[in-house]
Amino acid sequence: MEWIISPAVAADIPALVTLVNSAYRGETSRQGWTTEADLLEGTRTDAEHLLEEMQAPGVTLLKLEDEKGQLSACVYLQVQNNHELYLGMLTVAPHLQNKGLGKLLLQEAEQRARSNGLSAIVMTVITDRAELIAWYRRHGYEPTGTTKPFVEGVHIGAPRKPLQFLELKKPLTGRQR
Repeated sequence: MEWIISPAVAADIPALVTLVNSAYRGETSRQGWTTEADLLEGTRTDAEHLLEEMQAPGVTLLKLEDEKGQLSACVYLQVQNNHELYLGMLTVAPHLQNKGLGKLLLQEAEQRARSNGLSAIVMTVITDRAELIAWYRRHGYEPTGTTKPFVEGVHIGAPRKPLQFLELKKPLTGRQR
């Protein structure tokens, strides 16, 4: 199957909201190999929040579609002042997880960062998501030792217990793997 990666636009927001919420929360998310459903109540995003994120400085939201135009995955990228790329909201439709689509988006993010002269990719992952942290580590992202609080009201969804984020980083010096 051929996959097409391109920047999302405002018209994509309804489909992106559906995709992201289906992969992160609720019963649908349990069809995939990783979920936040046991950690947070509510939705992961909504149209207003996603539009705000897309309009922030330095942001590109990439979408991955099949050759028929079916939205299958997405990732949020934001160039930061410290010459790093923040990667967030990596999302793959639950029924398509474990098919390499997340890896395709990671590779695309890394290529874009390198071509823009950025030194690293950074991200935050909820510390309780051990399987997801292990997946990122297999792709070269290592914990920096920095943790950040999960602040209710800033992040969408109500935590079912106290949560925090772990920062992961992948330097982009040298050759691409």
